[in-house]
Amino acid sequence: MRDLMSSLKLPALGLALGLGAALGLLAFGSAADAANPLEKNFWLSGPRYDGDLPACEAALPSITHQFADKEGTFWNSELRITGYYGVHEVAFRSWQSDNIPRRHCAADAVLNDGKTRPVYFSIIEDGGLAAFSDGVEFCVVGLDRNWAYNPACKAAKP
Repeated sequence: MRDLMSSLKLPALGLALGLGAALGLLAFGSAADAANPLEKNFWLSGPRYDGDLPACEAALPSITHQFADKEGTFWNSELRITGYYGVHEVAFRSWQSDNIPRRHCAADAVLNDGKTRPVYFSIIEDGGLAAFSDGVEFCVVGLDRNWAYNPACKAAKP
């Protein structure tokens, strides 16, 4: 038993010394330098937003598809949006002018259960997948089941 304990101490001691030496070398290495002017400014001109967003009606097919997908996939629901009326713009670039341009809209959605519910949505410039297209965020009042825009879709409004 005594031979076993003494044989375990030697490799552990060697491992500790080796690890300590490696960390000591890293701690006393050279410091990282700041980026030079070429590294800081080479092709990094910043975002260029045009503010050229489509009208509110252009987002309705995307909302219909995304709503059906979310309800069917996550909530095992057969709810679908069958139509819209009263589509109107609520605000455009409602925040500071240098933020990502958004067109905030509202509408009433008719669902296949016969109910009409308000929908608040925004079209976001370069907000799509990998910023290749405009993105759409929406909230149907009363059907925000994961409370992403709670209460009553207030966070989806400008």
